Amino acid sequence: MPLHRATKIVATLGPASSTPELLERMIRAGLNVVRLNFSHGTAEDHIARAAMVREASARAGREVAIMADLQGPKIRVGKFEGGRAQLVPGTPFVLDASRAEPGDAEGVGLDYKELPRDVKAGDVLLLNDGLIVLQVDAVRGEQVRTTVRVGGELSNNKGINKQGGGLTAPALTGKDMEDIRTAMRFQADYVAVSFPKNATDMEMARQLCNVAGAEFRHKPGLIAKIERAEAIPLLEEIVRASDGIMVARGDLAVEVGNAAVPALQKRMIKLAREHDKLAITATQMMESMINNIVPTRAEVSDVANAVLDGTDAVMLSAETATGRYPLETIEEMARICAAAEAAEDTRLDADFTGKSFTRIDQTIAMGALFTAHHLGARAIVALTDSGATALWMSRQRIHVPIYALTPRVATQRRMALYRNVRPLLSDESADRETALLHAEAHLAQRGIVQPGDVYVITCGEPMGSPGGTNMLRICKAA
Repeated sequence: MPLHRATKIVATLGPASSTPELLERMIRAGLNVVRLNFSHGTAEDHIARAAMVREASARAGREVAIMADLQGPKIRVGKFEGGRAQLVPGTPFVLDASRAEPGDAEGVGLDYKELPRDVKAGDVLLLNDGLIVLQVDAVRGEQVRTTVRVGGELSNNKGINKQGGGLTAPALTGKDMEDIRTAMRFQADYVAVSFPKNATDMEMARQLCNVAGAEFRHKPGLIAKIERAEAIPLLEEIVRASDGIMVARGDLAVEVGNAAVPALQKRMIKLAREHDKLAITATQMMESMINNIVPTRAEVSDVANAVLDGTDAVMLSAETATGRYPLETIEEMARICAAAEAAEDTRLDADFTGKSFTRIDQTIAMGALFTAHHLGARAIVALTDSGATALWMSRQRIHVPIYALTPRVATQRRMALYRNVRPLLSDESADRETALLHAEAHLAQRGIVQPGDVYVITCGEPMGSPGGTNMLRICKAA
């Protein structure tokens, strides 16, 4: 990982990237968070892949986080005779919740049996990421009778969205609840919840994760995937109930329209930062690299703009799961992020104007940023138990790298997603001076500071108390 890159990279593991050797190379190239997509594979598959991630991380000498991405409700059509059908514009097409036989060009069954209760005449349904558009003419019992407005090939189990939102499917299904138990068996650092509509969905997910993780004494971070139109008016309450959000631009664009997404992306990232939460920007960021060795210029701009918006991480899906160039995609994305960050305008003084801090630990964190910025420090070091100090620091734009030293592996892994934070494992020590000496040794061993360099340290006294950061020290390397 280049020392100057602040933005983190999330990549999805799949058939194209599931060998230990390739995964280790991807981590060395800059991969920070591995996404396990629970829409595919068995519990045993995910447990095995999580073990492979931990082993590859150990070999690479860099801890990475694991994010378990829940499938969510299956709002999909059923299967077709021959696997697909051609829908012709202007022709009728029936979505039938009671149909058991394979579909054809006149109609198909539904995996989502509640659709007839969720729609009415005049509604617009978008299938296969909006490539197929159906106008609802009438609902008759279990049948949703439509006219094809935009036709094309429709294949098995493609997704259904309702324009403007309004489908009642719960965010957490029985499968998701079982998958949460699986994710806690390998202590996933983050759990991403698909299709949450409100804060209650996230609170339920947190309760399920905490119960499932209790025997392992593990509590994961919760990421809300914003992909429903209904989530937008309740965005702030969802952010408050989560540890971070994912700007899931695929399903969201289908429901609210493509043109609305760029402004929503900026708003969501800004809101997450204001509430000291994380933001991940996802979907089609480097889509052309599924098949091509270089990205398009538009994709380069897309990644760079997300970085300039202040996102904590940019995410790859099919590019690394099934693409031809998973390693090269990571390398290219890392270069784009670094170049965008070099062009960032940091206005730390302006960011602090009008702000007040009521907590001692948060005040110390902000004081460290201000001091490091004005002294031209080489590094900021946060000795942290929970990672909260590093998180607060990471919410402000600063070109001084933040090194977070923690004695807890779980905290180290979780901080792998924090923008501009390099998490390191430290020796557990109750003695402040010993811990400070260890911190400088870490920096010197890695060539981060040279004799005479100024760096800033925050820590707490007594050591090891969560929320106890109460000391700021300005140091000069010996």
